[in-house]
Order: sequence, then C-alpha cells, then structure tokens
Amino acid sequence: MSAHGYEGGRLNLPFVGISTFGKYPYVSDWDAIDADVAILGAPFDFGTQFRPGARFGPRAIREASTLFSFGHGGAYDHEDDITYLPSETTRIVDLGDADIVHTSTEKSHQNIKFGVEKCLEAGALPVVLGGDHSVNIPCIDGFAADCEKNGPIHIVQIDAHLDFVDERHGVRFGHGNPMRRAAEKPYVSGLTQVGIRNVSSTAKEGYEDARRMGSDILSVRQLRKLGTEAVLDRIPEGARYYVTIDIDGFDPSIAPGTGTPSHGGFLYYEVLELLDGLTQRGDVMGLDLVEVAPDYDHTGSTAILAAQILMNTIGRILHHKGSPNAR
Repeated sequence: MSAHGYEGGRLNLPFVGISTFGKYPYVSDWDAIDADVAILGAPFDFGTQFRPGARFGPRAIREASTLFSFGHGGAYDHEDDITYLPSETTRIVDLGDADIVHTSTEKSHQNIKFGVEKCLEAGALPVVLGGDHSVNIPCIDGFAADCEKNGPIHIVQIDAHLDFVDERHGVRFGHGNPMRRAAEKPYVSGLTQVGIRNVSSTAKEGYEDARRMGSDILSVRQLRKLGTEAVLDRIPEGARYYVTIDIDGFDPSIAPGTGTPSHGGFLYYEVLELLDGLTQRGDVMGLDLVEVAPDYDHTGSTAILAAQILMNTIGRILHHKGSPNAR
C-alpha cells in the first residue's frame, strides 16, 4: 500500500496517521538518509526579542502539511500543466527534530548544524522547519564543508526584517543576527533580501553594512514596482542558492501566527512566483522556513501557508533541476 495513496483500500485522509511532513516516511537514523529531500525540524525559539512560540512551528507545519497528502499521484498544477512531486519518483523523508537543549543556544545550534551536515553528506536537500530565525545561523554553518567542495552559495531571504544586527548587548546569535553572520562567511557570495519594510530591528548602520558586505535589499513596494522578472534579473544567474523564508515576510492578514508581524507584506503568489523563477535560474541547495508561532493564529492558516509554500517550492526545485539522486 502506498503511504500517500489509497491503494489496497485505504483512503489515508489528512487527519489519519502520524503527522510527518506531507506524510512522507520518517527516518530516525541520520546515517541512513536515502532521499532527494530531507525535512529537519529546528524547534528553537530562545533567540526571540518579542513574542516566543516558534518552537512549536515545526509541529504545526507538519500537521498542516498533511492537508496536501491526499495521494493523487502528485500535485497537478493546471496553470503550469505540470505534476509536481510525482509519487513514483519523489523521494522525501522526515528526519524529525534536532535536539534542543533548553537555555543553551550554543548546544542547540550545534545540533541543528549537525542535522544539516548529515543531509548534505547524504546528497539530500535540507529543508529546515523553524524555530526562530536564529536557526538559520547553524544552517549556514552546516554548509561549510559542502561549499568547500562545490562552491559558494548566494542567500535569498524573504522577510520583513533585515536581520543584520552585528551585536547588541553581547547578543550575536539571536533572530536579529542571522544575515550578518551569513554575510561574514567566506563561502556566502552575496545576499538578496526581499520584503524588508517599515520599522526594522536593524538600524541604519546595519543597512549600510549589509550593502557594503554584498546585500541587495528590496522592499515589498519596490518588488511590486520592479516586477518579479526584474527582481530575478538582479540575482546571480546559475548560482547555488540558499533560501530562507521568514513567515513574517507575508502580510499578517494571511500570516498572523508569528512573533513579530509587520503589515504591508507579501501575498502568496508574489512569493511563489519569485521562488518558482529562482528554481529555474539556478540550483536551490537548501531551504528553511522560520518564525511560525501557531499559538497566535487559532485558525491554523499561518501553518497551512507555511506548508503550502514549502510543498510547492520543493516540487519546483525537484522538477526544474531533476531529482539529484534519481535512480
């Protein structure tokens, strides 16, 4: 019987069974990853400066993702006339969560980094479910060995906030710091930061530092004025990309379940079209989605949005570059 279908007489509806991501197989042995995509939870939210709760994001996203596991042989998009995530060739596994040690940012981040490294060693695309945005720091740390062998990565960030604070009262690894820590890496060739708007956690000096260190910064209004294709043209073509999505990049009217909502954000298709174009422009080598805090959205819509954008992005990554481990 297929885990994703209703062969053998089992319908396997979304509310039935264990809530792995998309109801894909769970793999507890990180030395036995045999897949094209590996989902890793990073339920860490000690880096928040305002409302906590993103530690429950991975669990909420997984449960929401079962909505998209009806088992019709894949996800047919009639606009593209493409079946994404075809069941006969899609190899996705859920690794569960990196272990989080309460009060220890260092140890928790080390465990997240280790998980990303194991994905890359196995040739699987790491897809990390946050957690607050500080989990991006160990994710990028985990690419050091991979980039030494295969070349640098260009980071594409979708976010309301620049997250480029260097240090504040000794804090260097909170959720306001990840893009600064990434820009410092010799194997990060540059950053494209999209959706940045209004009052931010980063002061003017941080914006100046970001541009000096290789960032291209665009607001929601600037993206809308330029258009998706013009924005894509600003991103290096044929590069290896790492994509980091903060759910507060979306407007809080559709994504209220987050710790630091910021009005004036993206709508669903604006982000999907940007990501779809990116997957055709180069190779997405890693992906994280962070800052889903489900307790602030009792409708569950924020987690559903997160699951939907992830499923669609993964589908397009695999379709446009082909499954790297396809047999």
